[in-house]
Parts: sequence; C-alpha cells; structure tokens
Amino acid sequence: MKLNLPNKLTMLRIVLSIVIIIILLFPFDATGISMPTLFINESIVMDIKYIIAGILFILASFTDFLDGYIARKYNLVTDFGKMIDAIADKVLVNSVLIILAASGFIHPIIAVVVILRDTVVNSIKMVAGNKGKVVAAIKSGKLKTACLMVGIALTLFYNMPFELWNLKVSDFLLVIAAILSIVSGFEYYRQNKHLIFS
Repeated sequence: MKLNLPNKLTMLRIVLSIVIIIILLFPFDATGISMPTLFINESIVMDIKYIIAGILFILASFTDFLDGYIARKYNLVTDFGKMIDAIADKVLVNSVLIILAASGFIHPIIAVVVILRDTVVNSIKMVAGNKGKVVAAIKSGKLKTACLMVGIALTLFYNMPFELWNLKVSDFLLVIAAILSIVSGFEYYRQNKHLIFS
C-alpha cells in the first residue's frame, strides 16, 4: 500500500515513540553504559536520557499536528490515516505516561485517568462508527491533548526552566489534563449516549 505524506508522518511518530520507549526503559547501568547527567544550579540533577526523550517527544508531537494539517489542507484524509493516527497518539502519549508514573515522575492517577478516558472515548467512537456516525473532536478534548503534550514534555525536561523558580508548571498542566480528560469523557458520553443505547 502506498502511503501519502500525512500517513508517512504518522508512521514516523510511531517509530519515534518506540525509540523514546527504548531510551526510557533501556537498562543503561546494567549494561555498563554510563549516561551523563547535567547539574543545574547545584541542586537539580538531570539524566540526559530524559532530555533526549524530551526532544524526540516534542518532534513526535509536532508530527501529530503536521500530519493532520496536511491531510485536511490537501484533502489527503484516508480511513487508514484516521486509524493509524489514533494508534500513534496512544502509543506516544500513553506509553510515556506509564513510564513516567512507574519512574516516580508523575502520580499514577494521572496515567490511569487519561488511559481510562481514552478507552471509554475510543469505545464510543467505535460504536458510533459501526452505526455510520462520526464522532467529531471537541474543544475540551483538544485542550486536554495540548496540556498533556506540554506537561509531558516539561516533565521530561525536569520542569525546566520553571523549576528554577519552584513553579510546578509540568505538574499543574498534567493535573489540568487529567481533569479535562474526565470532563471531555463525560461530554463525549453525553453527546453520543443515544448511539450507545439505541
């Protein structure tokens, strides 16, 4: 199957996601590989692997915006593109959330709420699709995604530079994202419950 440009960008996002997962989970110490650390202000110690993962995460997140923009502008939207884009988003965001929670960077409840919401919303979209209906994205869902992306990126960068002033911007954005996950989840349910129970 020949992939168009937006689909190629989406596939690139999946590849970048896998590379990020490997970087974050690879046991460098156990294999004798010493990853350098950065010392900021003599009190903040930054593991370079999180910085590398953060740069790749920002790049992958940009492809999420770019593939959708190109697909809509040049009428390159395909059913495969819609499916693989949703998969790429979940692989990128949810896997990193789980790893950050397991590593103690974020509270596990944030990962649980976001992933649970995604499961519910995807199920609603699947039911709607089986009945020939399309569930459009809503504003609270888009805002949730924006807060989540920026919050994760800042977390990977140790909340710099805000950490220098003791401003927990990354934590704040992730909490807002979790709240918006619940809000948008209820909105999706309210708008589509007639499809679920019909």
